[in-house]
Amino acid sequence: MSQHPRSTVFNVDPNDDTLTTTNVVVGRTSLSKFNWRIAVALFIAGILWIGPYIGSIAVLLPAAVEQVAPADKVQLVGVLGILGAALSLVANIVFGALSDLTRSRFGARTPWVMVGAIATAVGLFGLSTAQSPTALILWWAFYMLFLNSIIAPMVAVISDSVPVKYRGTVSAIYGVSLTVGASLSTIIGAQFVGTPGTGLVVFAIATLASGVVFAVLMPNRSNRDQPRATLSARELLKSFSFPRTGARDFYFALGGKFFLQAGMFSITNYQLYILTDYIGLDTGGAAGLIAISATITLGASILFGFIAGPLSDRVGRRKPFVIGAALLIAIGVVFPLVAPFAWAMIAFAVFSGLGNATFTSVDQALNIEVLPDKATAAKDLGLLNMANSGGQILGPVVTSVLVASTGGYQATFIAAFVMLALAAGLILPIRKVR
Repeated sequence: MSQHPRSTVFNVDPNDDTLTTTNVVVGRTSLSKFNWRIAVALFIAGILWIGPYIGSIAVLLPAAVEQVAPADKVQLVGVLGILGAALSLVANIVFGALSDLTRSRFGARTPWVMVGAIATAVGLFGLSTAQSPTALILWWAFYMLFLNSIIAPMVAVISDSVPVKYRGTVSAIYGVSLTVGASLSTIIGAQFVGTPGTGLVVFAIATLASGVVFAVLMPNRSNRDQPRATLSARELLKSFSFPRTGARDFYFALGGKFFLQAGMFSITNYQLYILTDYIGLDTGGAAGLIAISATITLGASILFGFIAGPLSDRVGRRKPFVIGAALLIAIGVVFPLVAPFAWAMIAFAVFSGLGNATFTSVDQALNIEVLPDKATAAKDLGLLNMANSGGQILGPVVTSVLVASTGGYQATFIAAFVMLALAAGLILPIRKVR
């Protein structure tokens, strides 16, 4: 009988840290070789950037819009969502490419994360002072532009520094940080529905802290001696080129992510208005239910998030988890469709929380494993993250159009269900990852 201790998570020999060349590892892994510093940096910094974003777009921004332009709130929220996502569509690729090309004593990723943290804090502070639709639009655009200076380099760290056999676990840790941050910020944001400006200042401080935490905890090394392409207009234009060789699975993953995000954001961006205009709650009741739903989502993210990633590593599969996540969220959408009551939105929170926790825990590992070329990891991950931005564009467009044309939210729930089912269907044909 072996005298070596065995991991209780993976049930493996920690002295055997053999790497494999397969995309998803089945077999021995070792937590003794696991880089906990990277995991902790991604977990804390992830909470601190996602929290202000979700708390703002889902709660405080709609509350601010209702104060500034109550008659046009549905359309203005749609415009803000589309504008922010469109900027992200371009900015994610540009900042990813700039990060790939950066050579500094702090590495390629940390400088851009710090730039993003400082600029987004300024953007949220400016948003807290906005007193007109124009000011809201300009400050939100500034914030969304530089938010991608955090996102693209931070995600690329997983491809840079994490061996294949640990990517499911690190993806789970980062994914749980996103769902925890989103849930906590929604709870916090609900406390400031009546005073959104104050809440935005709180979120500005948090997003600034994300860069500081990342810079302090991430084990960065100088990469000034590494070769790189010359920074030029032509090189930047290459950053917008989509991969053409060995990219079949890349595009299926992109499509699945796109429609999942569209389905989610068609509901979450309008949850305050769904609760007041569809369910019939007053503002105080809506804020309370948002906090309850966020608490449920937080519990689901902790429970399923930490389980899904390591389990995905252990069984050597990604696709069933991502497909199941999309279907869980789709089931959640059915409840408010058939029952316009507060309990139905709580049921939606349960299923969407479980689904989103599973998705964010495994999706990054799947994305990294369908990349055509590791040398352009940040750029290609930026292209994949276009699916997030594109979904955030489509979701609000669908909702605003359907609400305007039908006068209610029932058609929105049906459209969200269809998009989520399509997301699950697009993951099925992927071959490179099981």
